Amino acid sequence: MTPALTILLALAVPLIGAVLIAAAHRAPNVRETITLVTAGLLFLLVASLTPLVLAGERPEVTLLEMMPGLSLKFKVEPLGMLFGLIASGLWIVNSLYSIGYMRANDEQHQTRFYVCFAGALASTVGIAFAGNLLTLFMFYEALTLVTYPLVTHAGTGEAKRAGRVYLGVLVGTSMVFFLPAIIWTWQVSGTVEFRPGGVLHGKAGNMALGILLALYVFGIGKAALMPFHRWLPAAMVAPTPVSALLHAVAVVKAGVFSVVKIVVYIFGVNEIAGLKSVDWLPFVSGFTIIAASIVALRSDNLKRRLAYSTVSQLSYVVLAAALLTPLSVIGAALHIATHALGKITLFFAAGAIYTAAHKTEVSQLAGIGRRMPWTMSAFAVGALSLIGVPPAAGFISKWFIMSGAAEGGHFLALAVLIASTLFNAAYFLPIVYMAFFCKPDEESMAHAHGEAPWPMVAALVLTASATIALFFFSDLPLQLARQLVGRL
Repeated sequence: MTPALTILLALAVPLIGAVLIAAAHRAPNVRETITLVTAGLLFLLVASLTPLVLAGERPEVTLLEMMPGLSLKFKVEPLGMLFGLIASGLWIVNSLYSIGYMRANDEQHQTRFYVCFAGALASTVGIAFAGNLLTLFMFYEALTLVTYPLVTHAGTGEAKRAGRVYLGVLVGTSMVFFLPAIIWTWQVSGTVEFRPGGVLHGKAGNMALGILLALYVFGIGKAALMPFHRWLPAAMVAPTPVSALLHAVAVVKAGVFSVVKIVVYIFGVNEIAGLKSVDWLPFVSGFTIIAASIVALRSDNLKRRLAYSTVSQLSYVVLAAALLTPLSVIGAALHIATHALGKITLFFAAGAIYTAAHKTEVSQLAGIGRRMPWTMSAFAVGALSLIGVPPAAGFISKWFIMSGAAEGGHFLALAVLIASTLFNAAYFLPIVYMAFFCKPDEESMAHAHGEAPWPMVAALVLTASATIALFFFSDLPLQLARQLVGRL
């Protein structure tokens, strides 16, 4: 099989799976088998491209040329390869988890849920393998639209309001900022291709570059940079597997991935390093990190706390890219992977707690580790990873980001990262302490039923184990990240 065919199949398999899932709506077991098989096939297709990318090849294919210089084009480079592996791999685990969650909570419209999930992964692969800005924009928009039914899945008034916020912020920012930035880039550079070293060098003045960067960063609303972050906590009304999709597998990762890719391949790290017109981005991302951490610390609702933690952690990636040093760019790429594993574990645990104990608030979790030891042990691993404690994978990415900040003399950024680490500990460790070392109330003990259904527990144990394993076996993501900076 040629690399070009593999790319096209990776895009087509989730769409074919979506059609088959819809056709099997009267047979839940068949429907869910198709979901798992489709997820597995997608991962195998994406993984098969990895040796080529590691060997220095950049497989590509042009699907459609609309006009000279504007085409629907796919090209697999190191950052996209890493993102593709994360998204396709976690879809398998999330599918297993979803089966347990959707059945245990007797959720409605389960076929629609699995169809939209497959469509979201097709869009995510399109984003990961996008060979130019036009392709990236088209699949970015497709991801927003196909995940809207997932956000509004419950059909309640609250869910519909959340859906309006979701569409309003994400479509609004992309149309008002992102699309004009792409058109401007086309006008000044004559291309929308992603190229090592960027395409804007010598094509735009310093002030124009600063404005253009602002249009891209705020236009990519999925990165949840303040003040365009409200869609993310609003979307927590969705079922927990959707929250995991939004926070770990697809949506927010598509946002920060797009920011890093544009900084590296449109602006060029070396080309804009030192320009005063782009110095504002570390301050905006640093503010988002601290402000979101404070909101998370003050939130008693568990999913809301996790949501604002995500807002903060996403800005780690934006900050790392904005520091414009090789080590920080490596850290940005790695944090996409390490945060995905840690945060999906935390959301899986939150969903398991809701399913088994019907608890949604942090203040209700006293002693819950005694009746749900697997779930809360996995939660502890995810929390330690986001704090940055070894041997959890989050330590690796945070180490590179901090090293990049020190390397570039960005000591204010280093102070922000240290403060954020303390905030992370302050809003995660008390949950772990309460779960294992505080006495549960009598009502909780009277209604104790143990762990959530086994597919949910198996999924969260797998992601927690992978979070630890990535610390010890980080060669693959490190090689891909170093290839990214090796050609800056």
